[in-house]
Amino acid sequence: QVQLVESGGGLVQAGGSLRLSCAASRSIFTINAMGWYRQAPGKQRELVAAITSGSSTNYADSVKGRFTISTDTSKNTMYLQMNSLKPEDTAVYYCKAVVITIATIPLDYWGKGTLVTVSS
Repeated sequence: QVQLVESGGGLVQAGGSLRLSCAASRSIFTINAMGWYRQAPGKQRELVAAITSGSSTNYADSVKGRFTISTDTSKNTMYLQMNSLKPEDTAVYYCKAVVITIATIPLDYWGKGTLVTVSS
């Protein structure tokens, strides 16, 4: 089991920055991959950025060059630094962790989300 708690969302003007945090209930070393997803009103949830246990990263084209995903293993926390925010970045942002079991079955864990609102 992994509990995930997001924080750092809020209201920001276009062009501004926010840093989201996702605190995990267990060592990040025991988690195979983590990621940030977002869901805007009326839209499907989409991948924003992901990071593996080997520190490989992947970003959605819409956020490349503006967002940075990272982890702090000492704090068991994942971050999403968001710069140059746009109104279209407005969404609920969710944290996800993937743990692959001994039976090689991937288990997904989700946080409850944090709202980011970017005003124009």
